[in-house]
Amino acid sequence: MSYLTRACRQVALGLLFAAAAGAVTAQQSPLPVVVSAVQTVTIADQIQALGTLLANETAVLSANLTETVSAIDFTSGQRVEAGDLLVSLTSREQKAQLAEAQASVDDAERQLERARQLVDSRFVSAQEVDNLERERDIARARLRAVESRLADRLIRAPFDGVVGFREISVGTLLTPGTPVATLHDDSQMKLDFNVPEVHLSKIAPGQPVVATSRAYPDRRFTGEVAVVENQVDPVTRSVRVRAMLPNPEGLLRPGMLMAVQVASSEREALVIPEEALLPQGSQQFVMLIVEGTDGLVAEKRQVSIGERQPGQVEILEGIEAGQKVITHGNFRVQPGQTIQIKAEHAIGESAEAVLSEQSDQLPASSPADRR
Repeated sequence: MSYLTRACRQVALGLLFAAAAGAVTAQQSPLPVVVSAVQTVTIADQIQALGTLLANETAVLSANLTETVSAIDFTSGQRVEAGDLLVSLTSREQKAQLAEAQASVDDAERQLERARQLVDSRFVSAQEVDNLERERDIARARLRAVESRLADRLIRAPFDGVVGFREISVGTLLTPGTPVATLHDDSQMKLDFNVPEVHLSKIAPGQPVVATSRAYPDRRFTGEVAVVENQVDPVTRSVRVRAMLPNPEGLLRPGMLMAVQVASSEREALVIPEEALLPQGSQQFVMLIVEGTDGLVAEKRQVSIGERQPGQVEILEGIEAGQKVITHGNFRVQPGQTIQIKAEHAIGESAEAVLSEQSDQLPASSPADRR
């Protein structure tokens, strides 16, 4: 064996012993961690779904006869009130008939009035007065019929709302059912969504609803459940729910996709920060702080989880209120390893934010820490 070979082996052995000694030292050194206490809080079960907005009222405006458009009194996107005139159809003949019918009514009323003045002097019989009253009533009925035919040539807004795109022009020949425009009442919106039948007992009219949209990521629209369908869909095993959302600013539009949260009944629950969870397949674990022979040590504990909410998760079993779980360093620590609590934070606070306030900060967790 050459001198060079022996020297290389000695160097390698020296490095190996040094690494082993460093590993032992590191193993014996308490690992600094950040913890959070298991808390009992009041939470409300959240039923989440996706829904579609509908206008409170929607009407496709159209004519009920065949006639030519003579005037248009609205613009696309205009806000109108109930009764506003939107479209006029050609009505020259009906206007002439209206004038004739009105004249007939006026003449019948004058003749009836003269007859009533003469009936006391017996120049006119009571039978003649009755006949004149009947003729007056017939004239009035004919007038109402002409007025109705004339009204059919005037398309008015049936309720307050916003008119959509105009689909016609002056001179267009309308036929029954031809769409003129769509009118939406957007003062409040219907939000329809489906929930699984397992949640049927948790939802009822009057419950508060919070809805969000990607169109307005910083806005939360609130309302309440108005109607729960009286039957379950046998195919999807879900039930249709309708909520009403006030829309005073007019931001919500029919057809928008909304993420819906319905708050159910409140209850007491154990919760921990979401970052304390260590998922392994279908199971969930936490690193619990317990007393050991040499101080505080980490203990790996399996837990059952329930409702998840932003920043926190409900614990059904496995740990108790007041116990402390590791939230920063939990992917590095080994079961039974001695630990040192560097900081403690409440649920809703970030472990990194708490560490930034400490003079001796810990390095943030990295993907390598999770391996």
